[in-house]
Amino acid sequence: MGIDLSIIWFTIIVFSTLMYIVMDGFDLGIGLLFPFNKDAVERDMMVNTVAPVWDGNETWLVLGGAALYGAFPLAYAVITDALAIPLTIMLIGLIFRGVAFEFRFKATEGHRAFWDKSFIAGSVIATFSQGIVVGAFINGFPVEGRTFAGGAMDWLTPFTVFCGFGLVIAYALLGCTWLIMKTDHALHRKMSALVKPLVILLLLAIAVLSAWTPLQHSAIATRWFTLPNLFYFLPVPVLVVAAAWGLLRSVKRHAHYSPFLLTLALVFLGFTGLGISIWPNIIPPGISIWQAASPPQSQGFMLVGGLLIIPVILVYTFWSYYVFRGKISPDEGYH
Repeated sequence: MGIDLSIIWFTIIVFSTLMYIVMDGFDLGIGLLFPFNKDAVERDMMVNTVAPVWDGNETWLVLGGAALYGAFPLAYAVITDALAIPLTIMLIGLIFRGVAFEFRFKATEGHRAFWDKSFIAGSVIATFSQGIVVGAFINGFPVEGRTFAGGAMDWLTPFTVFCGFGLVIAYALLGCTWLIMKTDHALHRKMSALVKPLVILLLLAIAVLSAWTPLQHSAIATRWFTLPNLFYFLPVPVLVVAAAWGLLRSVKRHAHYSPFLLTLALVFLGFTGLGISIWPNIIPPGISIWQAASPPQSQGFMLVGGLLIIPVILVYTFWSYYVFRGKISPDEGYH
């Protein structure tokens, strides 16, 4: 049996996407949490926790997009056509957030408020757009031949809008627990107080999406609720509840690291649920990874480069987080 290059590239894309969601998720989450903290010194501390690493986090988004373009060109063509508007809005939000991130430290006191608001707006726009993209992906795309056959606004539905709100909550929780891990004293206590309402809101969002998705898509309902699949996939919701309970318990006992790790577990479980729902389709509801794949020669050629560049990305990512490990103090300047 030969090597299935399509599965290898699908795994690389899934890994890149998950790394992006986790890493850019908590620094977007910091922008989402800005409205809950008006203290200028603490806002600087919040930003300083990610200042050395935030731009490198988006490397994973670039890697995932490039891999999709090369390994599954049909999926890239359909998805970028169907989701051109929310993807463009997302990129505008990321650019605006990045500019505000840098400019707020260089602005005079009179202009600092403007860049703080821009930082919040960019974070909200980018996160909400990503949630809409996820919701539209679950809904699927009509395809005729090798082209998208839907309308320019098919992505805008009540379901996708709710997914947008759900991702805002998830990223806010990621940012909150990241700050619990990276800060002390008053800011640590403020973030700890926000965890419980965010966990409750996230669990409610997960419950609504878990009911809404199978009701809207019979194939997903069949995947989850027919036997023996029900027994195979039952650990996913059970682990979600267990991770949420453990997260609340860890915050109650004033833990520093476990809240963030348990939030990562919640994100991973949500991502796993999405994967179970759509596998093996890369263009839901009916085009599989093999149908959308580029020729094996192209995938093999790309894999040589991927096996060289991915370890480099992993090493410099690990090293940057290692160098800037530990707590942030109020007197630290912008890195």
